[in-house]
Amino acid sequence: MLKKIAALSCFTISLTGTALAAVSPEEAARLGKDLTPMGAERAGNADGSIPEWNPAATVIPADFVPGSDNYINPYRDEKPLYIVDGKNWQEYSDVLTEGTRGLLEKLGADGFKLNVYPTKRTAEAPDWVYANAMKNATRAQLVADGQKIEGNLPGVPFPLPQSGLEVLWNHMVRYAEPASQKYDVYYVGSNGKPILSTTAYSASIFPAFETPDEEVGDKPWAKLRINYNAPARRAGEILLVHEPGANYTSGKGRKAWQYLVGQRRVRLAPAVAFDTPNPAVAGTSTYDDAAIWNGSPERYDWKLMGKKELLVPASNYEFLFEKQVEDLLGERFLAPEFTRWEKHRMWIVEGTLKEGQRHLYKKRRIYFDEDTWTAVAGETYDGRDNLWRVRFTYGAKLYDRKSAAGASGSYDLLQDIYNLNGKPIPGEYSNGVTQGSKYFSPKGLARSGVR
Repeated sequence: MLKKIAALSCFTISLTGTALAAVSPEEAARLGKDLTPMGAERAGNADGSIPEWNPAATVIPADFVPGSDNYINPYRDEKPLYIVDGKNWQEYSDVLTEGTRGLLEKLGADGFKLNVYPTKRTAEAPDWVYANAMKNATRAQLVADGQKIEGNLPGVPFPLPQSGLEVLWNHMVRYAEPASQKYDVYYVGSNGKPILSTTAYSASIFPAFETPDEEVGDKPWAKLRINYNAPARRAGEILLVHEPGANYTSGKGRKAWQYLVGQRRVRLAPAVAFDTPNPAVAGTSTYDDAAIWNGSPERYDWKLMGKKELLVPASNYEFLFEKQVEDLLGERFLAPEFTRWEKHRMWIVEGTLKEGQRHLYKKRRIYFDEDTWTAVAGETYDGRDNLWRVRFTYGAKLYDRKSAAGASGSYDLLQDIYNLNGKPIPGEYSNGVTQGSKYFSPKGLARSGVR
């Protein structure tokens, strides 16, 4: 079995108190100067392999039809700078996540590899997100053992993070725009055969961002609704999740409801959280594995391990929007020829299960892109410290908007299973939603249920 490969050489910071003070005005003044408005380092790195942050460098293909939501790869003519594979991965070990090293060690001889392309740093957000980040830097703070943020406006609560929990919260309430899509979910077992586990339609809205000049308070960050069409045993089932924007304290956290066809009624679904196996991927990942991490951080002690230059999936337009999901499924791993990797600076946060708490994973490590605060990679360990599951976000900037889209892939190194979740069927991704607010309510589920 794969063991922990190496300890990070980065500094560590942990949150031990019940509140952490905001940064000083002098520190906050760096935002928009040597730091981007979101808190990333504006400059590139020493050898030029990571460029300066520059949204103006966004490339929009000439054949893209504005408003079509059919995103074409703007970098289709680029060739890989180099390839990391089973023969040379140790030469690149310092720029690989522990999970990536584990995959190359186990699957490199079978053809798993990283095609590494020029790095793009064109991520951007609306001006009000930048303005709010500046204000949040000196006023937002964590309270209630990190379960709640006080004083934050929508956007980035902690652009100059001082703890692992602050980085985690930046991801949990990151800027996003309403969208909907149809998608198929597959997992591939140890026999190499792909199995369709879910066909669904999902729609998301983000209420906290509708009033950007008001504190988040108890407003939901997101409302997500998923209508399941397959397999037959789940057809007609509906899941609704309201995710908080600033408060996971008792009675204020995630609210979830399910419409179950057999019962013909809407029920609260408190089990849609933590390490409950996610039926959408046939139980091959947990609910809190979605998007690398989601939900209440209460069961782990979170430590900030610093920032490091790492190779991660990025700018995956062909993967996300152009290929059928079936074309991406190899016998043991996703087809490397359709996956793009780039070098980015990543914040690293490690979570260790608290004494007395229960979870399948004893430890988890998560890597967050400095430009967007999105979790792009992660790995989890079992109770014996074996590297267990490795996850990636295969994202792409929506170049005619100030947001992004992505899908999640998860590798189970102990059982030789992997899955791909949330990749839209080509042509079935849409910016915005056509449904009103009632659609995202428990009563909306009841009205839509099969009778």
